[in-house]
Amino acid sequence: MSDDKRTPASAGSNLPEYTVGAISGAIKRTLESGFDRVRVRGEVSGFKRAASGHLYMALKDADAVLDGVCWRGTAGRLGIKPEDGMEVIAVGRITTYAGRSKYQMVIEAIELAGEGALLKLLEERRLKLAAEGLFAEERKRKLPFLPEVIGVVTSPTGAVIRDILHRLAERFPRHVLVWPVLVQGEGAAEQVAAAIRGFNALPTGGSTPRPDLLIVARGGGSLEDLWAFNEEIVARAAAASEIPLISAVGHETDTTLVDFAADRRAPTPTAAAEMAVPVRGELLTVTLDLGRRLVAAGGRTLAERRERVAGLARGLPDARRLLGERAQQLDDRAERLEIGIKGLFRRQTEQLGGLAARLPHPRQQVERAGLALAERSKQLGIRAAAVLRQGRRDLLGLRPRPPLGILRHETEELRTWSGRLGPAVNRSLRDRATDLMGQARVLESVSYQATLKRGFAVVHGPTGLVTSADQARLARYLEIRFQDGAVPAEVAAREAALGKGAEAGRGSGAGGTAGPGARERAGSPKGSKAPGPGKQGSLF
Repeated sequence: MSDDKRTPASAGSNLPEYTVGAISGAIKRTLESGFDRVRVRGEVSGFKRAASGHLYMALKDADAVLDGVCWRGTAGRLGIKPEDGMEVIAVGRITTYAGRSKYQMVIEAIELAGEGALLKLLEERRLKLAAEGLFAEERKRKLPFLPEVIGVVTSPTGAVIRDILHRLAERFPRHVLVWPVLVQGEGAAEQVAAAIRGFNALPTGGSTPRPDLLIVARGGGSLEDLWAFNEEIVARAAAASEIPLISAVGHETDTTLVDFAADRRAPTPTAAAEMAVPVRGELLTVTLDLGRRLVAAGGRTLAERRERVAGLARGLPDARRLLGERAQQLDDRAERLEIGIKGLFRRQTEQLGGLAARLPHPRQQVERAGLALAERSKQLGIRAAAVLRQGRRDLLGLRPRPPLGILRHETEELRTWSGRLGPAVNRSLRDRATDLMGQARVLESVSYQATLKRGFAVVHGPTGLVTSADQARLARYLEIRFQDGAVPAEVAAREAALGKGAEAGRGSGAGGTAGPGARERAGSPKGSKAPGPGKQGSLF
C-alpha cells in the first residue's frame, strides 16, 4: 500500500481485509527483505542454552532491546561463547516470530565488539584467576631434565605437531603421545581441558605410559582465534595439572591465560620442544669432558695422598722396634705379675697359718661346750628338784593350802613344763653340738695342720713363727714342723748375713763364743736341754 493509493477516511470500507497470519507473513517478508544481512552491536543479556542446543539471548544498548536466537548448527561454529555483559557484534538477519508477535535477529556469527573489548574481558578473567592464586609462582613445578614420555595437546593435522616432533628428533628423541583436540571454535576449550585432565588421569605403569611432561601447543592467529586458550576452564585445568606443563600457544607476542597457569611458557611450539629435552650431542660432550676431568682429578688426588702418606711415614718410628719394646715390656710385666701373685699367695698363707695357730683346737671347743652344757643341765636339775620340794611342802600343809582349783592348775602346769623340759634340753644340746661340729670342721679346714697335710711346713725360730727369709738368716737354729713331726735345722748362711759386725762381737771379751748350751737355749729344738747355770746364752 503506497502513499499515492491512500483513500480518504470516509472510504474506510474500501480497505482490504487481512487475516492475522496474512498480515504476520507480510510483515515477516517486509522485514526479511529489508534487513536480510545486518551487523548489530550490543551487550549480551539473558543468555541461555536450550536443551535442543539453540542459543537464546538479547542484544541491548541504552535505547532498545533486540531478541536474538542462534540455531544449534550455527552455535557449534561460533568463535566465542557468549556471556552476559559481553559487548559483541552479531551478524545475521532480522525476522519475526509470529507466535508472539515479536521480531528477532537470527544470529549467524558473533564476535566481540573490537579488540579492546576482548582485551578488557581477558584482563578481567586474569585478575579473577590471579586473585584465586592460580598463577602463583610457588605453585609452579620444575620441569624434568630428561622426560621419558612427552604428552602433546594440539591439533593432529596442523604444522605444530610436525614442528615439535622434528625438533625433538633433532635434540633428543623421546616417546611422544598426542591427544588430538580442536584448537579453535566451539568446543575447543572443553576438549583442551579434557585432554589435560585425561593425561593426568593415566595410571603409572599402565598399558598407556603416563607422560612426564605436557605441552599445550597451537600456531599463531588473531586474538579471536586464540580465544579458546583464554577460557577459564582451560586455565583451571592447566593450573590443576600434576604433570609439569609447558604452554606454547601462538607466537612470541601472543599471551593467553593458559600461559599464566602453565609451569613454563614457550614463545613458540618449537621453543617448547627445546625446553622439553636437552641436546643429546651437547650432553655427550659435557659427559665426556666431565669424565676426563674426573679421571684427572682422581689421579691428582691419589698422587697427592700418596705423597702425603709417604711424608707421614718418614716421620713415624720403626714399627718393628716399637713392637719389640712393647713385647719386652709385656714380658717384664708378666714376670712381675707372676712374682706378685706368688708373694700375695705366700703372705696370705702365712697370715692364715698365724691366725690358725692362735685358734683353739676344735676338740677343746667341743669339750668346753660340753662342760658348759653339763653345768646348765645340773642347774636345771637343781631348780627342778627345788620346785618339786616346794610342791611337796605345799601338799604337806607347810604353807597355807591354796584353793583346790588353783592347786590343780599349778600341778598340771608343772607337769607340762616338766614334760617339755627334757626334750627342750635335748634339742638345745643337739643344736649346740651341731654348731660346734660345724665350727670344728671350719677350724679344721683353715687350721695350719690341714695345710701341713697338703705338703707345706711351718718354721719356728727363737722368737716364734718365722715368716720371712731375713728372720731365718738371723737365727742360728730353726725348727721345721711337718705333718708327722718336727725336724731341727741349723742356718748355714748366718755368718754371711751378720757381716763383719757379728765377727767383731764374737771377738770381744764380753760375749765370747757361745757353747752348746747357748745354742740349745737360743734356738734348740723341741726336747733339747736348757743351758747350764753360770753359762751365758747367745743373743740370736
